[in-house]
Amino acid sequence: MSYWKHRSVIAACLCVFATAASGAGQVLVFTTIDFPGSVFTNAQGLNALGEVVGIYTDTGGKRHGFLRSGEQYRSIDFPNAQDTTARGIGPTGDIVGTYQRQNEPVAVTAHGFLMTRRGGFFKVDYPGHQNTIPQRILPDGTILGCYHDTDTMGTMHGFVMSRRGFDAIPEPASMHNGATPDGRLIVGLFTDMMDGLGKGYLLDRGRFSPFMVPDSIVTSAWDVNSAGVVVGAYRDRAGAVHGFRFDGEAFGRVDPPGAAFTQAFGVNTHGDMVGLFVDASGRTHGFLAQWAAAQ
Repeated sequence: MSYWKHRSVIAACLCVFATAASGAGQVLVFTTIDFPGSVFTNAQGLNALGEVVGIYTDTGGKRHGFLRSGEQYRSIDFPNAQDTTARGIGPTGDIVGTYQRQNEPVAVTAHGFLMTRRGGFFKVDYPGHQNTIPQRILPDGTILGCYHDTDTMGTMHGFVMSRRGFDAIPEPASMHNGATPDGRLIVGLFTDMMDGLGKGYLLDRGRFSPFMVPDSIVTSAWDVNSAGVVVGAYRDRAGAVHGFRFDGEAFGRVDPPGAAFTQAFGVNTHGDMVGLFVDASGRTHGFLAQWAAAQ
């Protein structure tokens, strides 16, 4: 499906909803992700190699980023930071995320970083603004995310940082969360100032198109892969939060079995997805969802 058709289908709010399915005879298989010894785990992004990055909280209440490669876990901490998150990973292993300096308020403050596959750290700061949140890194090194100042509403704008510099969109309370590898199609979230609703958006070569999952009251788009498959999260009219997948034809719900709350944050070129879910006891875990032949 072309990007233009993809955009128009979503804009029309196609009222088709089903359990997530990639094709005939395929089902999603969920794997729980818990950083060893953690009390909270959130899987945020993955690449085509299946490497997963995210966030965990240790028993002392400190947040760290993490990398999961195969069955091996590695903690990620920006030097001398009190708080670190890992949010996106590129095809060669470069990682982007955020950190807070010592004694900064975690709730609002966020500084960006790039960690190369060799382990070196570089700061990522949008010029002239207090806070920067890098969310994804593309194959050519382009970084997407948002910047903001004293709030995450009027002063927050989605941005792209490339070799040509920084470029932001005018929509307030917006955040670029993912893009196709060539950067032509960007997805994100924003608060629509006309009706106050949280919505997803597609940015197709400069054309901004809001959308919502059918019958949802809040929608957030978090990533898109090379085939144009969009993943994210929505709140239904009963107040429950679910992950979603949109393949250009229908929206599908993405919920690990028994989940009380789900958000899908990342999708790779194979259609594998990562995110978080809350179990019946109230504990938050990461998940990896992969397609397999139905038995």
